[in-house]
Amino acid sequence: MCGIVGYVGPQSALDVVMAGLKRLEYRGYDSAGVAVLADGGLATAKRAGKLVNLDKELSEHPLPSAATGIGHTRWATHGGPTDANAHPHLDNAGRVAVVHNGIIENFAPLRAELAERGHELPSETDTEVVAHLLAEEYSACADLAEAMRLVCGRLEGAFTLVAVHADAPDVVVGARRNSPLVVGVGEGEYFLASDVAAFIAHTRNAVELGQDQVVELRRDGVTVTGFDGAPADVRSYHVDWDASAAEKSGYASFMLKEIAEQPKAVADTLLGRIDGSGTLSLDEVRIPAAVLREVDKVVVVACGTAFHAGLIAKYAIEHWTRIPCEVELASEFRYRDPILDQQTLVVAISQSGETMDTLMALRHAREQGARVLAICNTNGSTIPRESDAVLYTHAGPEVAVASTKAFLTQLVACYLVALYLGQVRGTKYGDEIRDVVRDLSGISGAVERVLGTMDPVRELARSLAHKNTVLFLGRHVGHPVALEGALKLKELAYMHAEGFAAGELKHGPIALIEEDLPVVVVVPSPRGRSILHDKIVSNIQEIRARGARTVVIAEEGDEAVVPYADHLVRIPATPTLLQPLVATVPLQVFACELATARGNEVDQPRNLAKSVTVE
Repeated sequence: MCGIVGYVGPQSALDVVMAGLKRLEYRGYDSAGVAVLADGGLATAKRAGKLVNLDKELSEHPLPSAATGIGHTRWATHGGPTDANAHPHLDNAGRVAVVHNGIIENFAPLRAELAERGHELPSETDTEVVAHLLAEEYSACADLAEAMRLVCGRLEGAFTLVAVHADAPDVVVGARRNSPLVVGVGEGEYFLASDVAAFIAHTRNAVELGQDQVVELRRDGVTVTGFDGAPADVRSYHVDWDASAAEKSGYASFMLKEIAEQPKAVADTLLGRIDGSGTLSLDEVRIPAAVLREVDKVVVVACGTAFHAGLIAKYAIEHWTRIPCEVELASEFRYRDPILDQQTLVVAISQSGETMDTLMALRHAREQGARVLAICNTNGSTIPRESDAVLYTHAGPEVAVASTKAFLTQLVACYLVALYLGQVRGTKYGDEIRDVVRDLSGISGAVERVLGTMDPVRELARSLAHKNTVLFLGRHVGHPVALEGALKLKELAYMHAEGFAAGELKHGPIALIEEDLPVVVVVPSPRGRSILHDKIVSNIQEIRARGARTVVIAEEGDEAVVPYADHLVRIPATPTLLQPLVATVPLQVFACELATARGNEVDQPRNLAKSVTVE
């Protein structure tokens, strides 16, 4: 979850590293620090809190000019967010500096060993042991990359490590196991980072590192080896977006910008996947059609917002393919001994492609012989690389921690997977697929229309900023939308919010209803399954009779809900299964505006980070 940047080249290393950290602060903002190699030694600065605190420290106490440096923004795991626990961590001689993302599970016995040998370890972190171990190994071999390989051989857990040594002034060394690390290749300069966003202003040429690999950056090139020292094969790629895509572009927050980008993101996810006849062509899905025709169960694994996308996918997959579909929280999946075999298709959904719970779930699935298809937004990340096939969502960089456009594009990708399965298995006729594809193609415009009518939603959110609780209700695909609306409010506004299946209200949750309690209700289309619509209108009447304030999200032309809505939010009419693509948008705007009215930082909610790279 932490952000890491390393640099070797002709520019000011401190300037490059600090600019990179600003782009990676979404990955963690409990503390930040930098180290540069200058004048035969190491110079460091680090401060608890957000990056602005480190900026202030550097303006008051500048570091010397340097061409090699590393930096870090932290999401705390071992030890609180203090100056002492901030990265980089040094050895006792102050010659080695290390930054780290992940968790070293065997740090306690390693720490005890080091203490017995006379090392002093003043921090509470697991990272500090690496600096001391590197110092010992370097003193024996005088090769930082070799020292890193030897140290990695002793570590257990998931980690990305980046280190420098004062005796090797033009070298940055990195290592990865399960956590992200990518190389940026410039003209006579090289970068290491947790995410390409850190160096996109300098180069769009990147090299992805594989599992258990060590990379050595020098001014004259890059060397990649395995932990065993053998040369490693790597894949170069070109990033298909530029620095402007990771800027706010005049918006007050990244979240507002990313909400506004959703019509384009939805259209981009569909681009190139439908031929002129309306047939789906998913070239990235490398699982043979003959294998897909033998699938007898689909299991979706995901976490958080991606899990809600999976819940919606279940409705589409089962309706369009008639294959049973289970949706599992990835963090629970492998611990319940799931039943999987070669006829099981596992769909792993992750924005970052590095979500550790999801990664471990897919590894378990593959060990059981299941095929895995990844839905992901990040090219070259671990989950797509370890899957049998991938469908990239093309949402572009999503910087705000609370997901918006990534969620909508995950939904589109899920619909594409469901339709593709129906196409190859023959459960959907060509004209039926073309009808759904036509509806999907119109969703981008529908989302644009919703965004143009959000002023009343913003006004409502501001009027409810003093409330302590908001409940969300939905039926069918509206239930996961309700869950997602509640999650957004929890993440951003730090208030109690719960999503319920509306039919479950009478089985307990109705006890929560009290005078003036805001209840948001996602109403299904009366044109689709009318019985669903009638049932939820009854639910609205039930809660309104008990004094709740009803906020009703209903499609244009639905007049049956008008008498029971204290606040009515209109959305374009869409087919029932596709409604989440438009119904979710007002909930995103509502949460963002309410959190802003409460004075919260919407891009960087407390205690959260964008990419969850620990279990």
